[in-house]
Amino acid sequence: MELLGNLTAIGFTEYEAKVYMALLRDNPANGYQVSKRSGVPRSMVYESLGRLYARGAVLTTAGEEKSTLYRPLPPDVLLDRYDQEQRHLISDLRDGLRALHTAADEDHVWSVTGRSSVLSYAGQMIRRAKQDVWLVVNDAALETLRPQISAASKRGLRLGTLLTGEGELEVGQAVRHPQRESEAQELTDTIVVVTDSVEALIASTLGDMTATVTRNRQLVLIARQFVWMELFAQRVYTQLGPKLLAKLSPEDQSIFESYSQ
Repeated sequence: MELLGNLTAIGFTEYEAKVYMALLRDNPANGYQVSKRSGVPRSMVYESLGRLYARGAVLTTAGEEKSTLYRPLPPDVLLDRYDQEQRHLISDLRDGLRALHTAADEDHVWSVTGRSSVLSYAGQMIRRAKQDVWLVVNDAALETLRPQISAASKRGLRLGTLLTGEGELEVGQAVRHPQRESEAQELTDTIVVVTDSVEALIASTLGDMTATVTRNRQLVLIARQFVWMELFAQRVYTQLGPKLLAKLSPEDQSIFESYSQ
């Protein structure tokens, strides 16, 4: 049962989860009734009720014939409290772990696997950026990273984005890469994030998304230069008239013509 699994995920034992859910369905109830309705053995139900009471998840009162009655803390109250506690925990962890972490410049090339991990790392790079951000993104990555990109723009960072899908971006310099060229260069399945000329992430979206992350200066500058040159080519194309285009070789003409497709 999904609810049972979710309750255990936030710290309930299986018996505690069953007891709490039984009380939600029918309360107030004494220990015998809770055991019968939840399926938790009587030998364990009072221990589970005691732990739930200690955590404030159930309330007690004296019933008839001196039996103790129980009712559950309302779900919204319980979950709001858990949410607040988790937020405090994450905040304390963030501060403590940041104090331990050192991110020295290095030449290593690292790997990150999994869509959520890759895009989370990319978003964190953008949030940490202080000067500029250079991007190659398809539609899916754009929608995930849009809040971080918009926030970077509001901070006054220089933004250059190469769009390989149909999505629109209204901040920074954003140009749509020609579909034919994107497919030829396999850019539709690639994500590039370069921040402050310090760190670069290059990811493949094929299969289980994987990314290479590096602070190697030469590799970072190559990745940044690639995005910059693609944006530069677009700017140049918009200023070329038919006469200048006609002077180019057929191969170069076909490249520039693809920008209008």
